[in-house]
Amino acid sequence: MKWMKFKIKTITDAEDIIISALYDIGLEGAQIEDNIPLTALEKEQMFVDILPEGPEDDGIAYLSFFVEEAEDGSLKVGDVSTDRETVEAQIEEQLTDLRSFMDIGEGTITVAETEDIDWINNWKQYFHQFYIDDLLVIPSWEEVREEDKDKKILHIDPGTAFGTGMHETTQLCIRQMKKYLTPETELLDVGTGSGILAILALMYGARHAVGTDLDPCAVEAVAQNMEANGIPDDSFQMMIGNIITDKEVQDKVGYGRYDIVMANILADVLVPLTPVITQQLKKGGIYITSGIIDTKEETVRQAVEAAGMEILEVTYQGEWVSVTARKKEA
Repeated sequence: MKWMKFKIKTITDAEDIIISALYDIGLEGAQIEDNIPLTALEKEQMFVDILPEGPEDDGIAYLSFFVEEAEDGSLKVGDVSTDRETVEAQIEEQLTDLRSFMDIGEGTITVAETEDIDWINNWKQYFHQFYIDDLLVIPSWEEVREEDKDKKILHIDPGTAFGTGMHETTQLCIRQMKKYLTPETELLDVGTGSGILAILALMYGARHAVGTDLDPCAVEAVAQNMEANGIPDDSFQMMIGNIITDKEVQDKVGYGRYDIVMANILADVLVPLTPVITQQLKKGGIYITSGIIDTKEETVRQAVEAAGMEILEVTYQGEWVSVTARKKEA
């Protein structure tokens, strides 16, 4: 499949209004290239935790719009068939209008033809094997080095929806989990995603794990990662549904049966989750939370204590926080 790429050089302050103006003429799905650092909230809300370092912000932005090109050379913009010259003229007209009342930088347009854009796999250039303490995390497209073959290895392909373990919040969870695991551990991973935390718990010796998630895509992601790491089917049970609000999910997960419950989720979700999850924990069970930006630490601490749990430890990595607590015996 061929695509025509219309690329506009502008400034970061003009990104949104240019995208809006070109949306009106039928150009959608802009690819934005700039050097604006991610905010803490944007990091917190990202699904995939592959965050390569970039250069300093220089105020320059490039907006690219891809239009499918038919065999006869015509372009499909919305429901209209047109040609390159017409689309380019429409873009130039919109940019000229914008220039009359705001700075859009150069506002230059370049046009190029490209084939078979691999949207799914382009991100792989950013994900390479890495260590979390003594654990090697490696994707399927890389080889295990000879010197690493005696190490504990997690094989994981995050795909386009779930994390890899690279993010600080996941690493905080892993370190806390390892402190409390035993060969008898029954573990619940709320918001399991790729299944990385539950799979690692089993690799480090837990007896059984259950994972819940809202996204049905998690089922396939978990199955693939279980297979890649040799996890038996009967050791990890996957459930889809909202454990906070769905009584059927709560019943299926079970009550008073888990030695450890992990939840690497947004702080705003941890607040309503925490009083529910106490029902799933055994007395004396351990509750490990992460995904907490430092400004929300006190909010989560209060929710944990309000649910009747004792805070054992609060750990930090960068701007992220993990709160570990124990359900009281009485």
